[in-house]
Amino acid sequence: MPLPNRVLPTQEIVAEAGRGLLMGNRGSIHRPDRTLGTTRWRSKAWICCVLEWKGIRRDPMPPGRWTALFFFDEAVALAAGHRPCHYCRRRDYLLYAGAWATAHGLTERPRAAEMDAVLHHQRVESRTRRQLTTTQNFSELPDGAMVRFDGSPALVLGGRLLPWAWEGYGMPVRPVGIHEVETLTPPANLLVLQGGFAPLLHPSAGRN
Repeated sequence: MPLPNRVLPTQEIVAEAGRGLLMGNRGSIHRPDRTLGTTRWRSKAWICCVLEWKGIRRDPMPPGRWTALFFFDEAVALAAGHRPCHYCRRRDYLLYAGAWATAHGLTERPRAAEMDAVLHHQRVESRTRRQLTTTQNFSELPDGAMVRFDGSPALVLGGRLLPWAWEGYGMPVRPVGIHEVETLTPPANLLVLQGGFAPLLHPSAGRN
């Protein structure tokens, strides 16, 4: 039976059979019986990592150490408020930090802790601990952003919306008469996408 460690674009963590292209963590958030309580993070460093690293095999839920989380792809991870790991995804992390610097007009790449602090402020409502969303002009959203469309998450790609599901992205829809959309991806990650960072997308995004 799948463990409750699959992350949705809405930040919810569920038990699903789909594994996805990336994993990550927010610290140890599981109980000894491998179920989740109310805590959804122990650290502001919400990262996304490669599935395999130098052949090392690890327990996804070791007691008190970390909880392995899995993401359908990087668009989902970014929407949930995560960023590339600076250890196992060093190249992607540097590209991400470089795009952050470009988007914010900085002369140097920011430190991970600085980016984590900004992201945490934008992704979680402090009182309810629920995902924060924003309203954005659809025509200004970069490829790789995720929005809520007809009540469900969808990927922005090429001026169209691709409905998201664990089975893969659906057929693209060109929204007509829609100007503003509820956007799941935090503003800082939107700026990173606008700054040139290209997220790892599921192959189904390119088949339609």
